[in-house]
Amino acid sequence: MGSVPLGDTHDRRPTGKLIAARWKHGHLRLVLLSVILSFAMTILFLMLLHGASAMSVTVVDGGKSTVIQTRNSDVQSLLKEHSITVGPHDELSAPLATPLSDGSTIVIDRAAGVNLLADGKDVIEYTTEETVGDVLASLNLSLGADDRLYPSIDTKVYDGMKIRIIRVKKEVKEARLEVPFTIVEKNDNSLEVGTKKVVQTGKQGIVVKQFEKVYEDGELVSDRMVSKTVVEPSVQKIVAVGTKKKAAVTTLSYSANAEAKTVTVNGTQVKVKSVLSNVVLTAYTAGPESTGKDKGDPGYGITASGTTVSEGRTISVDPDVIPLGWWVYIEGIGLRRAEDTGSAIKGKKIDVYFDSESYANKFGLKRGYTVYVIGPVKPTSD
Repeated sequence: MGSVPLGDTHDRRPTGKLIAARWKHGHLRLVLLSVILSFAMTILFLMLLHGASAMSVTVVDGGKSTVIQTRNSDVQSLLKEHSITVGPHDELSAPLATPLSDGSTIVIDRAAGVNLLADGKDVIEYTTEETVGDVLASLNLSLGADDRLYPSIDTKVYDGMKIRIIRVKKEVKEARLEVPFTIVEKNDNSLEVGTKKVVQTGKQGIVVKQFEKVYEDGELVSDRMVSKTVVEPSVQKIVAVGTKKKAAVTTLSYSANAEAKTVTVNGTQVKVKSVLSNVVLTAYTAGPESTGKDKGDPGYGITASGTTVSEGRTISVDPDVIPLGWWVYIEGIGLRRAEDTGSAIKGKKIDVYFDSESYANKFGLKRGYTVYVIGPVKPTSD
């Protein structure tokens, strides 16, 4: 007899659940791969969309250029996004509400603080101008022909710069001065000794001087003579002095019993030729105020007698009253020598020489002086 198998003699047919499980297991990887692929495609799409909306904007800040990628719609949002601040004196090339587009350029000019000293003011000005000249133009400050500017007009502006304008004003004044004529004596043997004759009348000259005063910011810094013009030259007075000896005349002589006139000089009694009372005294110098001559001019400081003026010695006289070269004693003044003449010195009038113009002006005019005429020899203690 044959044996009968104990197990199933054929395979079981799969049920519905088994078939579903097998399908799910077989396609799980495909499902996962599809999900991942879909997610990746979504991300890629979003990135492409994000990149497509970004714009390239150039920001020039204080001369430095930077390209920024942004999706902001206006200037204000862009500046805020990148923490870019604009000061109250800085200048922005476009208003804050200006819309942005791809390729837009925004320029920020940073203001520099400059210290401006001009017209009595010292102020701080904020400016975005490039040069000193541009700064002055923006402030409506103009320069005069003689004004000075520091630094120069084309200097580049920087923060903390000091700009100074010095206002220069020049004034030219004119002075018309009279130049006294000189007196020249010439020997003439056709005239008797002691006789004088005017051969040529003297005439005062006229000189015009121009003085320039320079002021800087209202203060006088220079006062000088810039020109000197002789409008009318002075004409010498020429006097002929007789040298012809007089014919001898016999006369009777006698000696007076009266005491000779004397003056005490340094404790010594000195005989005098004559005594002048009620003499008028004035004062003069060698400068242009008295003579019309400056140092360096021909004849400056030279007297009519050819000497050089000297304080404490020289006086100007009328040679018809006091001969040139004679010594006199002026009460309250002292010994002086007649060395100079002047057109205004006539009769009993004496012009006393001083070096100082201010002292000569202070001396003024004095009356009632007594003058002792001594002679051509200076008295000494000997």
